Amino acid sequence: MECYTSDSCDSDTREQKTLDLSSQLLETLSLSLELKGIVDEKDCAQNYEICLLYNNRIKALPETLNRFTNLKILDVSNNRLTVLPDIFKYCPLTTLTAKHNQLSNDSLPKSFHNATSSLRELNLSGNQLNFFPEQVLQLSSLKYLYLGGNNIVNIPKDVWKLNRLQILSLGGNQIQEVPDSVGRLTCLQALVLSDNLIEQLPSSIANLKQLRSLLLHKNRLKTLPTQIIKLKCLTELSLRDNPLVVRFVREMSLEPPTLLELAGRTVKLHEIPVSFGDIPVTLLEYLEAAQCCVNPKCRGVYFDNRVEHIKFVDFCGKYRIPLLQYLCSSKCITGCWESRESESNSYPQMMRKVLLG
Repeated sequence: MECYTSDSCDSDTREQKTLDLSSQLLETLSLSLELKGIVDEKDCAQNYEICLLYNNRIKALPETLNRFTNLKILDVSNNRLTVLPDIFKYCPLTTLTAKHNQLSNDSLPKSFHNATSSLRELNLSGNQLNFFPEQVLQLSSLKYLYLGGNNIVNIPKDVWKLNRLQILSLGGNQIQEVPDSVGRLTCLQALVLSDNLIEQLPSSIANLKQLRSLLLHKNRLKTLPTQIIKLKCLTELSLRDNPLVVRFVREMSLEPPTLLELAGRTVKLHEIPVSFGDIPVTLLEYLEAAQCCVNPKCRGVYFDNRVEHIKFVDFCGKYRIPLLQYLCSSKCITGCWESRESESNSYPQMMRKVLLG
């Protein structure tokens, strides 16, 4: 055991102290005895703010740890933990690192209510979680969340509640869908979604104005949303091992539009005045749902029927990234308007790193 401090345990001016019991092959019983000795004999448990217990053989945390009532940082990584007690009731933790254990969803405290105002960093990577722990959503002050290397299949729609997050790491899971609500995490600087089963990203990703790093490698992405070019702070984008890199696909859907859609397009294109009472409310709402064609040379609109088209955008002078865009007609694909448009756009800050392979 090592204790780093410049003051004695009973000093009035207590500086941050570290209890380092890492890499000592400790098991639960031997750890309990170590902590009990500090509490009973030295009577200075309250002075410790950092406790390092990583790289041991601990299966359960002893209750004696609750006596360390000023503990702010606890690292229990690389152990054999099968349960994580609600230590937050007794210790005002700001950082809890419990990666590479044997924790499941049932192993976690039922609630993190006692940690809502204190916990800033939570690392549960490399465990046996099958879904995103809903109780984590209570941690409104959380800035760094690491849940990679589990078996998580979902990102909850309520993830927006973690609106102070700066880093969200969910790589190495079984996630198939990214909800629109991720776009409400406006403080995010790094989003790690690599090594999952994701086929597409929501357009709301463009709301992450502070995002610097977006890791998407080893997924099933065929395209990226066009709105991604709005992420002007983005300096790192990892895309390797996705279908969009393995083979750039150009596809379009050519199903004919319905008579309703054709009528709606005519009304919008010719700006025919329609007011409440002229037509049913449902048709008014339908007309309000019109989407403009992205072709700047076209005044057309679309509703349900659209042509999917792959547009290639050069982010950094070397790589052309395929982005999905929607047109009102296959005729809009022909011509050279796309190249003129790309030349007229200027991005003040280009991406410094695009990893395609």
